[in-house]
Amino acid sequence: MIDNLEGYRAFLAVAQSGSFSKAAEKLGVTQPAVSHTVRRLEERLGGPLFYRTPAGVRLTGEGEMLYKFVSQAFHFLENGERKIAEMRNLVAGEVKIGAGDTLCRHYLLPHLEAFHREYPGVKIQVTNRTTRETIALLKEGKIDFGIVNLPVKDSQLVIRESIPLHDCFVAGEAFRSLTERTLTWRELVLQPLILLEQGSNIRAYVDRFAKGQGVDIRPEFELGSIDLLVQFARIGLGIACVIREFVADELAKGTLHEIRLEKPLPPRRVGLVTLKEVPLSAAASRFLEKLP
Repeated sequence: MIDNLEGYRAFLAVAQSGSFSKAAEKLGVTQPAVSHTVRRLEERLGGPLFYRTPAGVRLTGEGEMLYKFVSQAFHFLENGERKIAEMRNLVAGEVKIGAGDTLCRHYLLPHLEAFHREYPGVKIQVTNRTTRETIALLKEGKIDFGIVNLPVKDSQLVIRESIPLHDCFVAGEAFRSLTERTLTWRELVLQPLILLEQGSNIRAYVDRFAKGQGVDIRPEFELGSIDLLVQFARIGLGIACVIREFVADELAKGTLHEIRLEKPLPPRRVGLVTLKEVPLSAAASRFLEKLP
């Protein structure tokens, strides 16, 4: 079919116009060129596709059968080109994003809402996973890009640093007296601590830093989301390690209180990760451009 593509295009033009001269005008070529192209197609297919009448040319029986398939094929091609144009113009398309629950709620959601308002025809799919799982999904081709907790080191990834995050320890009224002074890490680990469960990037970051201070963290509670950490801390079950930017309202209202440390956890950043040498769709590229 690829070898016959020009022949099919000429055949379709002649069939639709009923004239070799009108087909030539439509295609922007000479009439002899159209006649020659159709003749070669007829030779390849083994028989005539048109016959002449006083009013022009008409399809033979074989030509009528072929016309149904050729017109449908070109219709599909035109639809394909139109869909690509729509995707490039963000009238249609799809963006697949991987992000953890907390980053999805506090970082992604406002931008998600704004993007959907601007490009309502683009479908957005968000998969909630840990940083490690998000990177695995990216490598499997199941998402376009991931929003993860840094630090991450992986030679297969392109990592763009986004907004800074500050991990801190907070507590409810039951532990408010501890906010009156600055604690050492050795004093901190004697308290009932509430941390994310092992396997998360944040937990690994906190554990590494604590070991650098000469202590091992043995939490009272290990939970699956920062929102649960906040709830547990608020009702007085212990001191939770959370992200300061994401509990700003609670700190301002006084429902949570920050525990000051002699050596606070160093700030880290949100990371936007893509696979090296893997091109993004127009929709995914535009979404990433809009993220800080």
